[in-house]
Amino acid sequence: MKEKVVLAYSGGLDTSIIIPWLKENFDYEVICVCVNCGQAEELDGLEERAKACGASKLYIEDIQDEFVNDFIFPTLKAGAKYEGYLLGTSFARPPIAKRIVEIARKEGADAICHGCTGE
Repeated sequence: MKEKVVLAYSGGLDTSIIIPWLKENFDYEVICVCVNCGQAEELDGLEERAKACGASKLYIEDIQDEFVNDFIFPTLKAGAKYEGYLLGTSFARPPIAKRIVEIARKEGADAICHGCTGE
């Protein structure tokens, strides 16, 4: 049976080009997951893009309510800051990772991958 990797997929350059790379270098079946934290129009055409790059499927998981209630509100209430700024993009990472792990388990994946460039 072919090994599977679940890729945290944004549809950008990094996560799009890593799909054929994972297939060519590791012979993985690539399953993409985009976790919707409220990025709206960025989701348009995402499934077509993922499949055109070689993904076997794409999950688009809506966690907007969970993100707002369990992360944004508590962060604002706590006044959480980093170097004087309120936390922003970084606090979306834990719920995204949680959902990707859930899908990896559901799919029986052998690995999880992401294309974060360090932001």
